[in-house]
Amino acid sequence: MVVYRVYKKGSPSNRTEGTAVKKVQDVIGEKFQALSVETCFYVVLSDDELTLEEHNKLLWILATPFEEHEVGRKSFLVADQKKSSLLIEIGPRMNFSTPFSTNAVSICKSAGLDCVERIETSLRYLISVSNSDIIHEEEEEKVVNSLHDRMTQCRYITPPESFDLEVSSEEVFEVDVVGDGKTALEKANIELGLAFDDWDLDYYTKLFQEKIQRNPTSVECFDLAQSNSEHSRHWFFRGRLVVDGEEYPESLFKMVMATQEQSNNNNVIKFSDNSSAIKGYNVNVILPSNPSEPSEMTEIEGARRHIIFTAETHNFPTGRYDITVKSVAPFPGATTGTGGRIRDVQSAGRGAHVVAGTAGYSFGNLRIPGYLQPWEYTEYTYPTNFASPLNIAIEASNGASDYGNKFGEPVLAGFARAFGLSLPNGERREYIKPIMFSGGIGQLEAKHIKKEDPKKGMEVAKVGGPVYRIGVGGGAASSVQVQGDNKAELDFGAVQRGDPEMEQKLNRVIRACIEMRENNPIASIHDQGAGGNGNVLKEIADPAGALIRASSFQLGDPTLSVLEIWGAEYQESNAILLSKQNKDIVKRVAERERCPVCFVGNITGDGRIKFEDIERDEQQPDLPCKKKKKKNFEFPVDLELEHVLGSMPRKVFEMKRIYPVLKPVTLPDNLLIREALERVLRLPSVASKRYLTNKVDRSVTALVAQQQCVGPLHTPLADVAVTALSYFDKVFVIILSYEILRSISDLLFFNQQ
Repeated sequence: MVVYRVYKKGSPSNRTEGTAVKKVQDVIGEKFQALSVETCFYVVLSDDELTLEEHNKLLWILATPFEEHEVGRKSFLVADQKKSSLLIEIGPRMNFSTPFSTNAVSICKSAGLDCVERIETSLRYLISVSNSDIIHEEEEEKVVNSLHDRMTQCRYITPPESFDLEVSSEEVFEVDVVGDGKTALEKANIELGLAFDDWDLDYYTKLFQEKIQRNPTSVECFDLAQSNSEHSRHWFFRGRLVVDGEEYPESLFKMVMATQEQSNNNNVIKFSDNSSAIKGYNVNVILPSNPSEPSEMTEIEGARRHIIFTAETHNFPTGRYDITVKSVAPFPGATTGTGGRIRDVQSAGRGAHVVAGTAGYSFGNLRIPGYLQPWEYTEYTYPTNFASPLNIAIEASNGASDYGNKFGEPVLAGFARAFGLSLPNGERREYIKPIMFSGGIGQLEAKHIKKEDPKKGMEVAKVGGPVYRIGVGGGAASSVQVQGDNKAELDFGAVQRGDPEMEQKLNRVIRACIEMRENNPIASIHDQGAGGNGNVLKEIADPAGALIRASSFQLGDPTLSVLEIWGAEYQESNAILLSKQNKDIVKRVAERERCPVCFVGNITGDGRIKFEDIERDEQQPDLPCKKKKKKNFEFPVDLELEHVLGSMPRKVFEMKRIYPVLKPVTLPDNLLIREALERVLRLPSVASKRYLTNKVDRSVTALVAQQQCVGPLHTPLADVAVTALSYFDKVFVIILSYEILRSISDLLFFNQQ
């Protein structure tokens, strides 16, 4: 393989270049003169050289229309030998194939360039200062740190000649719980970042010493920490609540469920799936006559479509960042909040249609430089491992909007809240850990409401992007009771990166399957989130059990350890169950959509989840895993599902009521009505929402009847959002605005008083 370099003037967007200028200016100050940027494409070829025709075709693909002269084999930037200019190149890490590469390679192969194996892009910055000045080494280091995200990027001192790396994976090891008891688990808790509390340590020590009677592997410990974390299992919501020594008869979850006893029984799915659904209507829809291949579209009359609404918060990844290099996570954290919620809709029943989304943001006092408001306390500081409220408001909303725009989902409604308050007793209440709320609307075929139970012999498949070292330990990291207790590296490893183009490919595969209606090959589907394969594959196999093969996963990074293959929370991936006779049709649809599908295991019926990690047999070249290292554990995970899912006892939470010291509201004596009005109008909940509405798709899909804005100039925000169930019928889903919902809840509360 050879690396073929192609240079292009400028950066992918003006925003990238403008942001870089500001960052460099902040570091080197007044001596900054100019910054020029070019993009370098590293094209990995299977052949030694391109023919002239292939070369011209590649340049045409990489060039911008009417600017073909700005692409070539030689760099457009030249640094002088003095220190008055500096050339810095930032590109993706060698072992991380980017979403851009996946899509660019697909385009090249469609255009006949089969020799293209990978395409990565770097940005080359030429920074110039005045002739009398130089850029010192410490300034150079700060500039590099400000320009890259060390999770996925690094500096190229010299242009890389290869993207291959020789890295040995971490070995699986035993945790000697049988011999050393709780002490051994406490040590693993620190080393692996498991976020076990005392209840967890006691329970798992007893489980392995008395019931299982063997030592757990490091992979099993990591698995239990992620998939049985507060994030994944909602222990507090389902737990036993003891307040001031008195135990409540019901859990919080039971209290919520009890509200349905007074409803009109309008639910078709509740408390038992990835999303909830209410009864819908018979509508006329357009479907392909054969969804597995190109075919004519036909109108289907009287199709029963139920209405899905799902919601979740993505608080932890949206707030974190690494203080050492100011690597901000709100943008990618919010992208995966949107992506994860889309997969929740997809995974309702036996698969569902994604229609539209909502978004909301709650953050602390913004404290905008040069625009400080009277109610914003300047003496308070923020944890060093959290992004600032202002950064969250900008970057989190950018990330969620970016993902939805690239996927093709409109955002129809939402809210923005800033809150920070000091109580009379000095207690501070503020959204330090932000809330990134993501809600989604979907449609569910009446034929696909109930997932099928796993049966012996069924195929277990993963559909979506390949495995990456992303979101490792996310379930545990976001479940720490006191945020900030984690090591920075553990938080850093838990932060996400999203690939909306891959999510759209995954969505088209699921849509094709559910458009087959009664012939839908998907028997059951679950979305992957915190805990990765260790969580989603246990859930989809419960209670029957399954054997999962590590060698059958497609790896986006060949250096992954078996722990990371099993536990990484990489995105854009769903698990499905299907019968053996349906393998070919799913494979055919996935190949058409260029979406990876891996048949990673089978339902065994023995009630155990087993993760097999043996050396790949050379007689099985079709397996996508490239790891060929001798394994020290044939089964790094071998657990009874009943022990880790079914019969786990409820946690007990001891709490005491704290009665706040309150004082009557007092206003400054000299506060004028105009000043009070101006303060209200400056609150983020009241102020202009253009920073949210002007950058997001609000009407794609042709099903949107009322979007975020109204009026001839699209300036006021709408009170409601409305989406149709079909292109033919006047049947709508109406979403009330957050303000209206809050008003209704207030009225109900006061009426009860």
